[in-house]
Amino acid sequence: MVVCSVVPRDMCNSTYVTNHEKVNFIGVLDIAGFEIFEFNTFEQICINFVNEKLQQFFNHHMFVLEQEEYMREGITWVSVDFGMDLAACIDLFEKPMGILPILEEETIYPKASDQTFEAKLKAQHLGKHNNFAKAQSKTDKDAHFAVVHYAGTVSYNVTGWLDKNRDPINDTVVDLLKKTKTCSLMNEIYSDHPGQTKEEEDIPPPGHRRGKKRVVVKSKTAAKMANFKTVCSYFKDQLNNLINMLMTTEPSFIRCIVPNNHKKPGVVDPFLVMHQLTCNGVLEGIRICRKGFPNRVIYLDFRTRYAILAPKEAHKAMKLVKRPVTEEKKNIAATHAVMDKVALTGDKFQYGHTKIFFRAGILGLMEEIRDDRINDLVAMFQGAIRAFYARRIYKKLWDHKYGLLVVQRTIRKVVGGKAHRG
Repeated sequence: MVVCSVVPRDMCNSTYVTNHEKVNFIGVLDIAGFEIFEFNTFEQICINFVNEKLQQFFNHHMFVLEQEEYMREGITWVSVDFGMDLAACIDLFEKPMGILPILEEETIYPKASDQTFEAKLKAQHLGKHNNFAKAQSKTDKDAHFAVVHYAGTVSYNVTGWLDKNRDPINDTVVDLLKKTKTCSLMNEIYSDHPGQTKEEEDIPPPGHRRGKKRVVVKSKTAAKMANFKTVCSYFKDQLNNLINMLMTTEPSFIRCIVPNNHKKPGVVDPFLVMHQLTCNGVLEGIRICRKGFPNRVIYLDFRTRYAILAPKEAHKAMKLVKRPVTEEKKNIAATHAVMDKVALTGDKFQYGHTKIFFRAGILGLMEEIRDDRINDLVAMFQGAIRAFYARRIYKKLWDHKYGLLVVQRTIRKVVGGKAHRG
């Protein structure tokens, strides 16, 4: 199951090999869109579950962490519940006796079937969980149940789910791909997969990561029992690793909007667009940005960039800092002096413990004020230079004119003296 386009990080970063330890990287996650087809089955529920988890990550980052930072910085703020918590739907999938655990349980039982899986799902959740509902598909009359996702209600057909879940990629094929000598990318992708385990220990495959313990068993039957994992279990492990990695990053989000369902250029369905903006949390994100303080700058950076707006006041404020004097106190004092000189009216900004927070658009206004100040200073500098060159040219012309006057006076005196003697 491929739910996103992934380029191995190490292979990208290897092009920037240095002697220093790699601690930073830039990753791009291109997720599959939310899928609601005429016939929705195992693949669709997996993809939609990924979107549910990533949307919850987006909501947590946009709404929860944002307000937590306000509280941590001492900003005057009343916590707002934007109603974007998807935990209930995610619990329907993940918690014990959820959809995926029941699927795993039924996959293990030899006598289990699609019908027993459906019956167990309905007995456990139908009428008991708000996100689990009866099938209501107009295109698939044989759909068995529906899940109320954040983007809409999707009816799923469980036909063949157990067989699909028991059918991970064949170990022989993995072993072949691991040992290929013509494609190092395949070696990297399957380096962690045990492959086809044999009695004798194989030579470590190309791209094998150091520190990984190899699984060595003495029979193929025992190997299958030791390394057997369902498609669903592989899927959950990879998804959890992805979410854990995302939680350690500083993400930026790009939302793609589908203009219409007919794939026609120049046609925009306003109801479809509004539905996507609502479900994706974009409207709520705009709401919290307008109500909150989307732009923030640490005091050191603010002083470095904007002290030019009030250099004398900032210098005087830093001298008046009370003991014990620290750089942080100087930065805060300079920031207050600059903002007092700018004199913004209303609740346009607030001072935090380590940062200054701005309403939407105010930081752009500060940049415009700074640009005007720089233009004034450049104009003054240009005027001083032009005045200097003008004075030098004027002095040169004046010296030339004065020299001519001296020569003329001397000539007149000579000529006058000769006339007098004659």
